[in-house]
Amino acid sequence: MVKIAITGKGGVGKTTLAGTLARLLAQDDYQVLAIDADSDMNLASAIGIEKPPAPLTEYKDLIRERAGETGGAFKLNPKVDDVVEKYGVVGPDGVNMLVMGTIEQGGSGCMCPASAFLRAFLRHVVLKEKSAVIMDMEAGIEHLGRGTTRGIDLMVIVVEPGMRSVETASRIKELADELEIKHLAAVVNKSSSADVKPHLEKLGISVLGEIPYDPDIVRADFENTTILDIGSSSVDSIRDIKNRMIDMVQNIENE
Repeated sequence: MVKIAITGKGGVGKTTLAGTLARLLAQDDYQVLAIDADSDMNLASAIGIEKPPAPLTEYKDLIRERAGETGGAFKLNPKVDDVVEKYGVVGPDGVNMLVMGTIEQGGSGCMCPASAFLRAFLRHVVLKEKSAVIMDMEAGIEHLGRGTTRGIDLMVIVVEPGMRSVETASRIKELADELEIKHLAAVVNKSSSADVKPHLEKLGISVLGEIPYDPDIVRADFENTTILDIGSSSVDSIRDIKNRMIDMVQNIENE
């Protein structure tokens, strides 16, 4: 089972990458669970799901039951094995999808029931043997402060050409190190990786590949469809990235 988190600063294309990777993995016969953990909640459209599920954080009775306080103590390992079937939807290519929703009490010290429930779900969700979890994280680094990415196999940082994006990658790397997230990689979007690759490698972040600027990505957004469904040329680049990503995770497992 492969767990991948996709992150980066706002507007770099991480949601498009996450949705496309989810469907490409499903086409490779993986059982895929795509998790929208971004407060903007746009992953459904990137997958091609017209009616996304309600965010899990809206099910307050569920969270109270599974992770609520009992005698002043939180249940840190609430039951999660039925969540996908009961609260998710199935999209194109058989991709299962959940929406996490926003946690009202943000910050690294948050131990509210919603936070405890979401952390436990990400740690303990179990699918079949050939399976993949793709998480579209919120922009920036707040999710790292809450620790919801513990237990992932690989964090993929989407960057654009320019030092602002590289600086965000640097901050993500620092916090990932603090949380003992050992494996990071980058995808360069909207350009060649030539300019930013040396900066990323200096940070110890390898580059999985690049996605050249593609007007079909903008067209897909305006037409409320996906780059897979309009036959965008960028899909070939993302397919290559997907193959390198799986190779990297397999090498990690063999270490």
